[in-house]
Amino acid sequence: MPVFLTMARSPAAATVACLLVALFLVMSSTPAAADGYVKYKDPKQPINERVDDLLSRMTLGEDRADVADREGQRHHHRHPEVLRRVLSGGGSVPSDKATASTWQKMVTQMQKAALKTRLGIPIIYGIDAVHGNNNVYNATIFPHNVGLGATRDPNLVKKIGEATAHEARATGIPYTFAPCVAVCRDPRWGRCYESYSEDTRLVQLMTSNMVTGLQGDVPAKHPKGVPFVGGSKKVAGCAKHFVGDGGTTRGLNENNTVLSFHDLMRIHMPPYDNAVIKGISTIMISYSSWNGIKMHENKFLITETLKNKMNFRGFVITDWQAVDRITTPPHKHYYHSIEETIHAGIDMVMIPYDYPEFAADLVSQVKKGQIKLDRINDAVSRILRVKFTMGLFEDPLPDPRLAKELGAQEHRAVAREAVRKSLVLLKNGKKGEPMLPLAKKAKKILVAGSHAHNLGYQCGGWTATWQGESGNNVTGVGKTILEAVKSAVDNDTAVEYAEKPDKEDIQKAGDYDYAIVAVGEAPYAETAGDNQNLTIPDPGEKVIKDVCGLVKCVVLIVSGRPLVVEPYVDYMDALVAAWLPGTEGQGITDVLFGDYGFTGKLPRTWFKSVDQLPMNYGDKRYNPLFPFGYGLTTKGTTSQN
Repeated sequence: MPVFLTMARSPAAATVACLLVALFLVMSSTPAAADGYVKYKDPKQPINERVDDLLSRMTLGEDRADVADREGQRHHHRHPEVLRRVLSGGGSVPSDKATASTWQKMVTQMQKAALKTRLGIPIIYGIDAVHGNNNVYNATIFPHNVGLGATRDPNLVKKIGEATAHEARATGIPYTFAPCVAVCRDPRWGRCYESYSEDTRLVQLMTSNMVTGLQGDVPAKHPKGVPFVGGSKKVAGCAKHFVGDGGTTRGLNENNTVLSFHDLMRIHMPPYDNAVIKGISTIMISYSSWNGIKMHENKFLITETLKNKMNFRGFVITDWQAVDRITTPPHKHYYHSIEETIHAGIDMVMIPYDYPEFAADLVSQVKKGQIKLDRINDAVSRILRVKFTMGLFEDPLPDPRLAKELGAQEHRAVAREAVRKSLVLLKNGKKGEPMLPLAKKAKKILVAGSHAHNLGYQCGGWTATWQGESGNNVTGVGKTILEAVKSAVDNDTAVEYAEKPDKEDIQKAGDYDYAIVAVGEAPYAETAGDNQNLTIPDPGEKVIKDVCGLVKCVVLIVSGRPLVVEPYVDYMDALVAAWLPGTEGQGITDVLFGDYGFTGKLPRTWFKSVDQLPMNYGDKRYNPLFPFGYGLTTKGTTSQN
């Protein structure tokens, strides 16, 4: 199979890469042309002809390599002939605080090894760049998708896609497992912040623009479903997780979505259609089930619907170790699971650990006729099509000139714009007297709460590591809310900070003009974020009561979803949904202090009680605290970009 190198999520922070390899390669019976001309190496030839020519020269051993994705940074010095596909997960890095050049050297070493193989097929290296190139130190970290949904600004989302592509290419990586195009219908789901909205149409709009930002604008009359990547500063994208992952019962991750086919197509499928129209290169399958059938073995949806009816011509990839996980317990009947997933239409399989077992089982089934060689050839053709589209055969090595793109100031300016446009003002003042914007020339102010001075909390999951981290040395760049406040206010303003202010200390200090309280969720990802109560984590509730009970206050909820706030709203003078804004805390103070106005709108319904869930805009019983699309506005002294 074709050589393919990708980076993906790793459950263990120590895991550096996931590598697709080919073992036991043998010489093909198809020799090179006598005059040295090889059609698949000729960029002037149509891609389909190049694919057919290369496929005709490949052996089963080479074929199966492209169908597998294996854990592998620690192995890449051995057996260069086996390199095929590699992926890095959350926290998977070549070294601690690795520079862009260090990343490029690692990818170059792997790529050169792949190019020395018999057919010289380049690898595809991929990474989970889901809100910026978030595994990489000093990268720009943008707001998570839920915040982007609040901006209602598709052009901004496209610019974020472009910046993310540049920062991925800065590290030598041409493929990202993004965007997540889930329609989150229940905020109890641990991946809800990866969804732009509960509203299908809003997810469609953002999906289209993120795909074009990452991959480039599809040319006029480009055939639907054919992958497109527009040059060396663009990356191949991956729409995920197909399909219905945002609709599982009670918002449980990897669980069962119970819906009619009509409702599945109406609510969850449209963003994938938009991605296909925009030339998405790859689509990742969801761990979840639809009406009891695991998506990874659902031939009806993968092959008959996605590939045949929607005409998707890129490749379909599993999620991390997903073949093992279609059974309970995992890896039970593994031989049969391989057959089921390949027959369902999977083209590439992520195998983080035990590649030899997968390879042996796959080859055995092909030789016995249990898996048809035509199915393998289809998978390989799709992977090759994406590689040719990306230009990897002509330009396989990282460009050192792009290293400067990592954390570039123009990207951080885009992130700052995204932060200020993502903020949703839910309450502003009491008794008709607005509290915001705040005065910069105050005498003394208090900044308090767990999220006021914690860059890791500000960024959330999928930042530096899979689950995210606490602390201010997580990303290498960025400003916390506290640091941004100090930069925004007058030089003579005294700014006092307390993560957990005591009521007596507040009373003793006295004379605060106002307080800024930032509380919310600690970082999490996936199942670790499933939450059936959605209360503000301790000591957030106490901080709100203690501070806002004594000082005029604005409360920032820094979270990946709505939380229970109804019991505390009366304490607050102002309330702002700040989502997970990323590294650029100054985007928050830009709006709090009135340089820019509040414009964000809720991308999802803010419930009163979890007993109401799931509750979405358009439901017959709809009685939210704040409805979908709600957001107060203010005027700023500077017009929005």
